[in-house]
Amino acid sequence: MRITWLSWKDINHPEAGGAERVSDEIRIRLAESGHEVTLITARYIDAKPEENVRGVRVLRAGNRYSVYSKARGLFRSLPEQDLVIDEMNTVPFFASFYRSKAPTILLTYQLARQVWFYQMAFPFSYIGYWLEPIYLRLLSRRYKHVLTESESTKKDLAKYGYAKSSVSVFRVGMDTPRPASLPTHRIGYTVIFLGAFRPMKRPLDAIIAFEKARDLQPKLTLVMAGSTNGTYAQKVLEYVKSSRHSEAIDIKGRVSEEQKISLLKKADLILVTSIKEGWGLIVTEANSQGTPGVVYDTDGLRDSVVADKTGLVVPSGDTSAMASAITRILTNTKSYQELRQTAFTHSAQFTYTQSYKDFTSILAKAGLLK
Repeated sequence: MRITWLSWKDINHPEAGGAERVSDEIRIRLAESGHEVTLITARYIDAKPEENVRGVRVLRAGNRYSVYSKARGLFRSLPEQDLVIDEMNTVPFFASFYRSKAPTILLTYQLARQVWFYQMAFPFSYIGYWLEPIYLRLLSRRYKHVLTESESTKKDLAKYGYAKSSVSVFRVGMDTPRPASLPTHRIGYTVIFLGAFRPMKRPLDAIIAFEKARDLQPKLTLVMAGSTNGTYAQKVLEYVKSSRHSEAIDIKGRVSEEQKISLLKKADLILVTSIKEGWGLIVTEANSQGTPGVVYDTDGLRDSVVADKTGLVVPSGDTSAMASAITRILTNTKSYQELRQTAFTHSAQFTYTQSYKDFTSILAKAGLLK
């Protein structure tokens, strides 16, 4: 089959993240299965306008914003397609309006909603927030098949007119090296925050929760790893300098995959405070190393953590509740080890192979993939 996939970021884009990795692995496997796969995406510095990446033809045009108009022209240059996948990362390509006989499906890892206010400046934040429900409702009438990665996003979509029967959930995957058995680990009173220092990730919440927890447990230390670029990140670094527990906060900055795994193995808990996620993949990665999470009760995070089984879930924005959860679990060795075991076992199902099987099974059942 000829399949066109539309996404504004490819795996090599400077801003690519977990969603791009999952999509990339699915595309590669589709190509390996004999399908003719074309990705239409945006250009960036040093990116070629066309190349073949592991069997997938990649066509690039436009930037973060103009790619949506450029994509239509690139699509028209292709022979008739059998399936079109419109990946909506904040904004869709509206591919169902393309003049094509091919069925079109919508793929979305998460809706933006309140993220607009954390990632965009005024007035664009308000414009995006008010426009999103309009185009979501419009698309609900155009797309009979929608794929997403979590029940939270499925419920989100239902608010904007998408029938539950039209939205299918597939498991995300990861390639994090996973030990054959649960590693032995003694509580060392180390918690970790791993992610870019961006407003929507709310690293300040993690720091404040840590400070409150360390007031009760002086042995506690916090490791923070992730990009520290940008104005907001500098504010976070300034806060750390003035923190009453600054000597116990270790800022690593951006780390390699190998360093990330090493940090996750050494940590007792991972703290995740995002305002919203499609799926908290970093939690699942931590679980694969035997490290449970303490997370906010937000979309995506409540999906990646099975409450009181693979980690602890606390009210969003409640740093005191997070601090209490940290100290409670680290002072109960038996409960902590039970969390570790369940988290480790639960994480085994989240592989790229399983993600691909889920994805293609959904399409096959709908008669969209042969």
